[in-house]
Amino acid sequence: MDTFRQRFADWRASPRVSFVLERLHQYALLTRLDKPIGSLLLLWPTLWSLWIAAKGVPNLLVLAVFVIGVFVMRSAGCAINDYADRDFDGSVARTSNRPLAAGRIRPREAIGVFVVLALVAFGLVLLMNRLTVWLSLGGAVLAATYPFMKRYHYLPQVHLGAAFGWGIPMAYAAQTGHFPTQTIWLLFLTNIIWSTAYDTMYAMTDREDDLKIGVKSTAILFGRYDKLLVGILQALVLLSLYLVGQQAGLGLYYHLGLLVAAGFAVYEQWLVRNREPMACFRAFLNNNWFGFAVFVGMALDYALR
Repeated sequence: MDTFRQRFADWRASPRVSFVLERLHQYALLTRLDKPIGSLLLLWPTLWSLWIAAKGVPNLLVLAVFVIGVFVMRSAGCAINDYADRDFDGSVARTSNRPLAAGRIRPREAIGVFVVLALVAFGLVLLMNRLTVWLSLGGAVLAATYPFMKRYHYLPQVHLGAAFGWGIPMAYAAQTGHFPTQTIWLLFLTNIIWSTAYDTMYAMTDREDDLKIGVKSTAILFGRYDKLLVGILQALVLLSLYLVGQQAGLGLYYHLGLLVAAGFAVYEQWLVRNREPMACFRAFLNNNWFGFAVFVGMALDYALR
């Protein structure tokens, strides 16, 4: 055993192997494998749509494709995001140590990672029906263009919501084979509003740095009304989710899930009350539990009928 361990240690310490392992480590950091929050915020709305489409019993292949696809596409999005922000991230305290900003990987490597992951995601989509494949092209455009929007307008969070929410119509189409219904498009709109709310909290952590380097966000646009407008957006999300439940015929357990989610929204407002950057970041992270609460309520409602 000791001989095996020594050989393994020697193999790992060899220059070529060390180089490969270090590149893989930097690619993992580039794609935020150590920070799954973005994947989870992308996952919950996708599962909401899939559970509605399947009435609580999704096709296992569809479920597997979309769960894996969520993590793959989020990782691809991180790679293209860091490429787009490579000239900005070094000036922002929170992002200055990202691999591309810190010079530990080259821009063309980030592009390569994005292309490979996007192709993997497309390969997964090819397991679904033709309608889902066609819809995936729209999702690819949204994912590739979102990182550049902060240069041109103050609503990149809305663009993010569309990109993060495109799994909603795709999941419905994959499960049913039909074009998404009014309920699913309402859910898509709901996700845009929700994403705008939580990503504004995220942007509040970088507002001072963003003002210095000249990039745009809803946190800058909202100014001193940021907390009020985020609160209004959160209320609209809850109202829209209630209407989705009404249209989908969801009952008690779903509404209890919404009540728990409302409690998380109130907690997030308490966190951002002083606009302290780390507290705003914690409020952003807390949205994972908001999405989880809605999903659990929905899943229980279907399961316990």
